[in-house]
Amino acid sequence: MSREYVLVTGGSRGIGRAITERLIADGMHVINFDKDAPTVIADHESFHQVDVSDENALRAELTAVTTSYPMTRLVNNAGIVRPANIENASIEDLHAVMNVNIAAAIICVQALLPAMKAAHFGRIVNISSRAALGKEERIVYATTKAGLLGLTRTLALELAADGITVNAIGPGPIATELFQSANPPGAPATQRILDSVPLGRIGQPEEVAHLVASLLDHRAGFTTGQVVYVCGGMTVGLSQ
Repeated sequence: MSREYVLVTGGSRGIGRAITERLIADGMHVINFDKDAPTVIADHESFHQVDVSDENALRAELTAVTTSYPMTRLVNNAGIVRPANIENASIEDLHAVMNVNIAAAIICVQALLPAMKAAHFGRIVNISSRAALGKEERIVYATTKAGLLGLTRTLALELAADGITVNAIGPGPIATELFQSANPPGAPATQRILDSVPLGRIGQPEEVAHLVASLLDHRAGFTTGQVVYVCGGMTVGLSQ
C-alpha cells in the first residue's frame, strides 16, 4: 500500500520527533525539515537539513520536495523561544522568533497549497502553546504563539471551500529534553509546575502526537479553526 506524504517541521527532537514517529506508525511517509538530523532516521522518513528561519533556503527546499512528493498534509511544529520579560525583550528577539514560529509556517502553507487545492483535500496542524494565553518571561514567545492561533483561524476560513482543514494544538508542560534540562526532576521550580497542573503530572510528547495524528486523519474533515490544548487541564484552571 502506498504511503501518503506529510511535511513536519522540526521533526528531529522533542514533540516533533514524537509526531514523526507516530505518523510513520500510522502509515505515512514523513518529510522532516530540521536544522539537525534525528539520532536515527527512521524507515519512511526523508530528512532534509534546513534552517526554517532562512527564507531563501526554506523556499528552495520546499520547491524541491513539492516537486518530488505529492503532499497534502502539513505540521508546522518548528519553534524557538527567547525567554525575557518586557523590559529585556529586544526587537531582534522578536524578529528571530517570528521568523521561525510564524513566517516559516506561512511559507510552508503557501508551498503546499497548490497540491492541496488540486486534491480538494488538505490537513494543516500548527503547534502553538498554552503560553499563547499568557506566561511570564515569555513576551516574545507568547506573542508569536498567539499569532499562530490567529493564522490558524484565518486560514481555516480562507481554505474551507477547498476541503482544507486548519487546526492548532497548544501543548502545556511536556517532558521533552528541553523542558527537562530547564526543569530538573525534584527541583522546587519543577515541583511548582507539577502542583499547578490539575492532572498532577507533566505531559508526554506522545500525547501531543496523538492529537496531531487525529487532526491529520481524513476522517477529521468537519473540524477546522479549532485550538486543542494538551495541558493537563491548566487552561481550565490551575490546581491549588
